[in-house]
Amino acid sequence: MNSDEKQSKESLRIPVKNIKIHQPKDYGAEIYKARDQIYVRKVKGVFQKIRRKMNFVFLAFFALLPWLQFNGHQAILFDISEQRFTLWGLTLWPQDLTLLAWIFILGAFLLFFVTTFLGRVWCGYLCPQTVWTFIFIWFEEKIEGTANQRKKLDARPMDFDKFWRKLLKHSCWIFFSVLTALTFVGYFTSMDAAFVDFFTFNSTFAIAVSVWFFAFCTYGNAGWMREIMCLHMCPYARFQSAMFDKDTLTVSYDYNRGENRGPRSKKENPSELGLGDCIDCSLCVQVCPTGIDIRNGLQYECVNCGACIDACDGVMDKMEYPRGLIRYTTEHELQGKKVHFVRSKLIGYAVALLVMGSLFVFEVATRMPVSMDIIRDRIDLAKEKFNGDIENVYTLKILNKSQTDNVYRVSVKGIENTIWHGEQEFMVKAAGVYTLPISISVAPYELKEYMTNITFVIKQISPENDVRLEQQSRFFNKL
Repeated sequence: MNSDEKQSKESLRIPVKNIKIHQPKDYGAEIYKARDQIYVRKVKGVFQKIRRKMNFVFLAFFALLPWLQFNGHQAILFDISEQRFTLWGLTLWPQDLTLLAWIFILGAFLLFFVTTFLGRVWCGYLCPQTVWTFIFIWFEEKIEGTANQRKKLDARPMDFDKFWRKLLKHSCWIFFSVLTALTFVGYFTSMDAAFVDFFTFNSTFAIAVSVWFFAFCTYGNAGWMREIMCLHMCPYARFQSAMFDKDTLTVSYDYNRGENRGPRSKKENPSELGLGDCIDCSLCVQVCPTGIDIRNGLQYECVNCGACIDACDGVMDKMEYPRGLIRYTTEHELQGKKVHFVRSKLIGYAVALLVMGSLFVFEVATRMPVSMDIIRDRIDLAKEKFNGDIENVYTLKILNKSQTDNVYRVSVKGIENTIWHGEQEFMVKAAGVYTLPISISVAPYELKEYMTNITFVIKQISPENDVRLEQQSRFFNKL
C-alpha cells in the first residue's frame, strides 16, 4: 500500500476524542437512599369523616363476624384441615370449588366496576392496609403528638420522655397486631378456642405460629412499611390504569384554576398578582398518606382517600375562595368537556356482574345438599357365594352438605331381585361424612352380561325432603 492510499484511508476515519467524565462521589445515592419518613398530618373534613366511619364499619365486621353463631356452629369458618368452608347456612367442600370460583370472579368484576366509576376508592376507604395504617397513625398522634411534634421527637437524642413514648407506642402496635392476628386466625379455626388457648398458653404449635406470623406482618405493614405496600407491593396499584378512562372520578387538582400558584395575603386579589387560587401551602402533601403532590397530576400512588381535598377546602374557606380546587372530578370535566357517567365500559361490567351473579345464585339454589362416592373392592371384582349367587362389594361415602343431621335411605336399581347386605337407613351428621360398607348379591341367571350398569339411589327421609341423588356404578359377573 503506497503513501497516497494510506493518506486517503486516514482521511476517511472518524476522529475519536477521549472525554473524561467526572462523577460526583455520591453518584447513584439518590437512587439507593433510604426512603424519607412520612409524617402524616391530621386533617378534618367531610371525606375524612366518611373514611373514618367506613373504616369503623369494616373493622367491626372483621372483628365480629367470626364470633357469630348460626345453627349452633360458627357462622363463618374456613376449616382447611377438614377441607370445608362454612358460610352461614352454606357448607362448601372441594367438590364445590366452582362456587368459590364464582365468588372470586364476582368480587373481581365488582372491583373493576367500582374502579372504572369511582377510581381507587377501595384503597382509600376499605383496603385493610389503609385502615390499619390510619389506626396505627392514630396511636402515634395520641402518644407522640402532631406530625411536627413526631418529627421533632425523632430528631432529638434518646431521653426518658422519648423512650417511654416510643415504648408505649410500639406496645400498643404489638397488642393491636396480636388481636388482629387472633381474629384473622379465628376465621380458620374455632374462635373461642383460639382466644382462650392463646392467652392461657395452651395453643397448638400451628395456631401459635400462625398468630405470631400474622401479628408480625400486621406490625410491619401498618407500622413500618405503610406506603411501601401501596407503592411497590400492591398489584392493584399497577393495573388500575387499565380500568381508568377520562370519565373516571378521581382526586384531581384543577390546574387551570390553581396556577400560577404562590403565597399572598387574604386581602390581596390573586388575579392582580397574576396568581391562581393555589397559595402553595403544601398542606395537600403533608396530609397525604403516600407523600405525593396531587398538583403534579394523576399518579398511581394516589389512594383516593380525599385527605388532600379536605385540607385544600379548609384553606379555601380561610381565604374565602370557592371550594373544589382539589376535588373528585374527571379528566373530561377539567378539560371543560361533557362527562359521560353512563358509558359502554360501565354497562359491560354491570351486565357481566348481573349474568355471573344470576349464574351463581342458580348454582347455589340447584346445589345438591348430599353427595355419594362409590368405591369398589379392587381385590375381587366378583365373588361366588356358597349358594351360587354372585356378590360385589362396595364402600359408599355419603357426604351431608347441609347444616342439619339427616337420615338417608340407599337402594340400588338396574338388576332385578338383588339382595342388599348392610345398612340401608342411617343418619349422617351435619357437614359430616358417613362411610357405609355394603355388598350386593344376585342369582347368576339375572346377569345377562359380564358387566351390568347399576344405579345407587340415595334419598333423604328425615326430615322429609325431596332430596334424591342417583350415582351410577357397575356390577360384575364371575368369569
